[in-house]
This record gives sequence, structure tokens and C-alpha cells, in this order.
Amino acid sequence: MTDEGGSVSRRTLLLGGGGLAVLAAGGAAGWALLPRQYKLRLGLGPDPYVPDSPEGQVRLETVTSRARGQEVELFTAVPAGHADGAGLPVVVILHGRSATAADFSSFGFGHFVTAAVERGAPPFVLAGADGGENYWEPDGDDDPRAMVLDELPAWLAQRGFDADSRVLWGWSMGGYGALRIAELEPGWASAVAAFSPAVNVGDAVFDGVDALGPTPLAVWCGEDDPFAPAVDALLDALPQPPELVSLGAGEHSRVYWNDQTLEAFDWLSGQF
Repeated sequence: MTDEGGSVSRRTLLLGGGGLAVLAAGGAAGWALLPRQYKLRLGLGPDPYVPDSPEGQVRLETVTSRARGQEVELFTAVPAGHADGAGLPVVVILHGRSATAADFSSFGFGHFVTAAVERGAPPFVLAGADGGENYWEPDGDDDPRAMVLDELPAWLAQRGFDADSRVLWGWSMGGYGALRIAELEPGWASAVAAFSPAVNVGDAVFDGVDALGPTPLAVWCGEDDPFAPAVDALLDALPQPPELVSLGAGEHSRVYWNDQTLEAFDWLSGQF
């Protein structure tokens, strides 16, 4: 299984070696027979989709987080044609465990925000900061959740955005974190979009699931995602169904997440 950063286990390498043997022995026929997940693990699958729309204004800045006790990177992206984004609402990004804010530009987020506006979404900006690897939960003196709740709005306001109009979007660990924030601080975000949330039955998200009732929610998860069974259980446990659910083909990967991003932005832009 690959993680969101694309690391490969020893078992996968062994399986991949077998796949290469199939290719060597059978040429085009071998390629046709090779399962899709092995193609992806061998780096032979498709690159993640990124729109060809212009980036607009993309920035990566270093800010000091007292809640985390360290400097963190803050990413912002304004759609092309909207100058510095003054007065625009914000989609707050919570990243997955193997990502940081420095990765957001290479993921194509600056292109996605412009593409969403070009296809009719009311303009908005993207913003997200480094949250570490502890599922956006406090860990001693490092509290990334408090950074989001208490510090990020001020950083957004300082940059001229409408810091009081915000929604949450996260994938994997960030999907977990977005759900927890909605449970613990209802109303901080007017909606939550979760891609492949890294939840497990019995964890804190399940314990607080009843608090998700007032929050508009959208959930995406691939059928081949290892978290899919727990996501199904979470959907069953919700006090009311999400406004949008997508459980189509896909894995726990950037390829799957990028394929869903414009749909998520279309939905989120209507939730401010």
C-alpha cells in the first residue's frame, strides 16, 4: 500500500518486481494484465490531474505559531484575476500526514482555485499551515488544532481575506482533523469537506459524531481505500446524512484526491 506521499513497502516492491517480469515476458499483453494498483506503485500510472488554468497569486510564508511552539509555513492561493484576494472567503486546508504546506503548490492547488472560479464558483482563497503528524490533535506543547482555531483567523485577516467566512477541507489525516474541529468547535467553519478521512471505528471522531449534526458535510472516499470500511461506518453513525457523498473507484492517493478537488470546491464555494 502506498501512503499519500507515495512511499512503497518492501512487499509492494516484491509484487512490483513480479509485475515487471510480466511486462518483460508479455510486452503489451503483460501491461494489459497488470493490475491497476501495481501500475501505480511502479510509477506507471497516471499523474495526478491538475487543471491548466493559471495559478493566480500563490504565496508560501513563514509565520510563528505560539500554539505549536515553532515557525510554520503558511500557504495561500488567490484565483487569477482577483489581485491579492482582499475580502474573499477562505477554504482552510488541513493536510494529510505525509504532506506539508510547502507541497500545496506542487499539488496544483493554485491552478485548482482558478479553475473552480472559471467554471462558475464564487471566488475564494485557499489557506493552510503546517500541522505536523499527530492528526491535528494536541501533543504536549504542540497544539496544531489551537493554531487553526486561534491563530489562523488572525493570519488570514492580516492578509486582507474575510477571515470570518471560512470552510474546512482536509484529506486523510486532515479529513480526520477537519471532522474533529467541527465536533469540538461547531460553527468555527460553516462546512466541512473530507477526502478519505483517516478514521477508525472507536476513535475520537466516532466518540463525538453526534456533534456533527449542525455542520454541512461532504465526504469522498475511494472504494479501494484502506479507510473505506471505517468511513462507511462513520457515514452510518452520523446523526444525519452528509449533503454530498462520493464513494466511487479510487485509492488513498493524490491521483484520487485531485480527481475530486473541483467537485469539492464547487460544493464548498456555496457554503460560506
